[in-house]
Amino acid sequence: MSEEFSVVVGDAPLSHADVVAVARHGGRVVISPAALDRVAQTRHVIDGLAADPHPHYGVSTGFGALATTFIAPDRRLQLQASLIRSHAAGTGAEVEREVVRGLQLLRLQTLTSGRTGVRPVVVETYAALLNAGIVPIVREFGSLGCSGDLAPLAHIALAAMGEGDVRDAEGDLIAASDALAAAGIEPVTLVEKEGLALINGTDGMLGMLVLALHDLEALLLTADMAAAMSVESQLGTAAVFAADLMALRPQTGQGESAAHLRSFLRDSPVVHSHKGPEDGRVQDAYSLRCSPQVHGTARDTMAYASTIAGRELASVIDNPVITLDGRIESNGNFHGAPVAAVLDFLAISVADVASISERRTDRALDPARSHGLPPFLADEVGVDSGLMIAQYAAAGIVSELKRLAVPASVDSIPSSAMQEDHVSMGWAAARKLRRAIDGLGRVLAIEILTGARALDLRAPLQAGPATGAVRDLVRTVAAGPGPDRFLSPDIEAVTALVQSGTIARIAKEHAND
Repeated sequence: MSEEFSVVVGDAPLSHADVVAVARHGGRVVISPAALDRVAQTRHVIDGLAADPHPHYGVSTGFGALATTFIAPDRRLQLQASLIRSHAAGTGAEVEREVVRGLQLLRLQTLTSGRTGVRPVVVETYAALLNAGIVPIVREFGSLGCSGDLAPLAHIALAAMGEGDVRDAEGDLIAASDALAAAGIEPVTLVEKEGLALINGTDGMLGMLVLALHDLEALLLTADMAAAMSVESQLGTAAVFAADLMALRPQTGQGESAAHLRSFLRDSPVVHSHKGPEDGRVQDAYSLRCSPQVHGTARDTMAYASTIAGRELASVIDNPVITLDGRIESNGNFHGAPVAAVLDFLAISVADVASISERRTDRALDPARSHGLPPFLADEVGVDSGLMIAQYAAAGIVSELKRLAVPASVDSIPSSAMQEDHVSMGWAAARKLRRAIDGLGRVLAIEILTGARALDLRAPLQAGPATGAVRDLVRTVAAGPGPDRFLSPDIEAVTALVQSGTIARIAKEHAND
């Protein structure tokens, strides 16, 4: 990103947009001068405690279950280095670049608070790593979400020390020492308290929560559009989405989703073709009629999760922490429970939105329920299978999303010789939510692909302006009805339209109720 996308760190809590800009789009960071002054002032407190013959946790003692072990001054540099090296114990696949950059950014924000006791050089080194596009290798497994995301954060600190491996700005795997040298960054030598300050935080799970909220905002708008295409092409009624009916149950998210459906279907010739009493149907199936209720619940869940994320972005997570009056105090704020719970809550809503989407897709393919559409939307019934197996794919994904909806935050495995005897599993909750969001995008893409074909098969009736615009976009990457062809590329192409936010942007243009 250019300089105009720089994010100032240290003056105020980061916004969701700030996190997305730096984590996903490569935005630069600028450290507030006032923040560097705070950091320097607090460091004087730590320097005084380091000279005290009485032990202070994290300054002159060991860590975790070894907190009662006093460490002599001449061994403290080794103590800090040993802490980072031993805790950088992740294993498994590399974590995505955007997640690692979010992890770096959010730990940097806490360091700039002046409550952790690090020196200004540590803050400056973390900012330099981000701005140079140096992304430490962080691996999938290692965090229990308490004390925070220890292992992932230790991998970041290890790179700042010039150790371990990283990806450079071009994505090449190189030694951290070489990457720092190429960027002109001096490896940092950690002193008292700094090791703990770099690894005690909920930054990994929080970064993934913020990114998930950003993605879900577009996906839920896409879900409303997908539902409109299904209602329209299956000759459903839009009357059930009326504002006065929604007002009888004033759930905020439900009302928003219903307003979208009204907008998307208002000028549809298909919908208007069967509005009279001669239609004969009293009401549609739940998967059509209750779409706003399900999608709206997910919106309300997002609103709550966004509140928790905002509070966490305004938090200082470290242990021990330096208070405003200069005390150094142990605490439990690193426990990931608040973040873990909403990550799990979102995974439940993601599974439910995908589930109702798959049911709408299935109805479109069943001639007993689709009101005149050919079986599986096939061209030559019996010879062609149409979109039969596309629904299988959606069903398989939904089944997995139900498994991913099982909460991680209710699990706990004691660690550190029972010192850390209750943990949040927030990192695991975040990892499974990322997988669930990917699955939701694919399920919605299959519904949109199905809805587009079903609308074409309603000719000479024309789709409405909103749904027609999406159908026309789909036709730029996937051909319309006809003999069977290799279907996977069509699904992948429409999935790309969904996951890039392109369909959500069209939906937003028409959401003007």
